[in-house]
Amino acid sequence: MSKSIESNKQFMLGNGLLAFGVFFIVCLFLYLGFRSKREFVAEQSFKDIYTINITGNFAGDSINVYINDSLLLAKTMDKSKVKLSVNRFAEENMLMILNCRTDIVNPLNLSKEGGEITIDKQNGNVYFMYNESK
Repeated sequence: MSKSIESNKQFMLGNGLLAFGVFFIVCLFLYLGFRSKREFVAEQSFKDIYTINITGNFAGDSINVYINDSLLLAKTMDKSKVKLSVNRFAEENMLMILNCRTDIVNPLNLSKEGGEITIDKQNGNVYFMYNESK
């Protein structure tokens, strides 16, 4: 009987040491986490504006207009013109026109100064005319 009591004491002592070790590790990681200073980066905003003009030559086409990964327009176009104004929201931006029927993407790198972009379609090809603002 004394042998089983002795093994129970060893088991309880081992569990106590293990619990203390876990408690020590958790406290160590909490200390290291709170010790480092967190530098908060303020959101960067830009004053530049992109104006996107889509001509009526896209009539009947289903297109999506993106800047970077943000969807600006998803529409089946009619004969009317569409004008979008978007504030610049990143250091570098790319305008993408996706033809949903053919899955063809037409990209355009945008300048950092904003500007006016006219998008036209002639003979199945998409053309960009870009006027930078000053």
